[in-house]
Amino acid sequence: MTATGKTTLTGGCQCGAIRYALSAPPLRITLCHCRMCQKATGAPFASMAEVAREHFAWTRGRPASFRSSSLAERDFCKACGTPLSYRQNEGASIEIMTGTFDRPDRVVPTVQLGAESRLGWVGAIANLPSKTTLQIYGQEKLSQVFSYQQPDHD
Repeated sequence: MTATGKTTLTGGCQCGAIRYALSAPPLRITLCHCRMCQKATGAPFASMAEVAREHFAWTRGRPASFRSSSLAERDFCKACGTPLSYRQNEGASIEIMTGTFDRPDRVVPTVQLGAESRLGWVGAIANLPSKTTLQIYGQEKLSQVFSYQQPDHD
């Protein structure tokens, strides 16, 4: 997908009905705390990678969309509900939810937006006690869990 035909990043929804690929690195990666992003993601903030539209392609399926404001639409998988993107009506880019990338560790936020709606406790998240999934369930129960999610690759 790049000039050399190489895809730089891929991702998709939880059930695998929708997949996408980027042919260039994101322009920027943001955390948005605005109330609209909170509602759209069901989370305290959205983490999004902005990509020029010419470097983005839906490679499997097409998402459903919701016009969240007069300014923009938000895309999601109609089968599993995964929020996928935010795009301004007349914009030259699309913003992809970073949790949907196959390698979300490669899209690190560099700026926060919508700070007026940032929840007061967000800054203290890193200091909360933490447990791994193995610690929560134990090896025996965890070994019996089967995930219906699409793996992080095609």
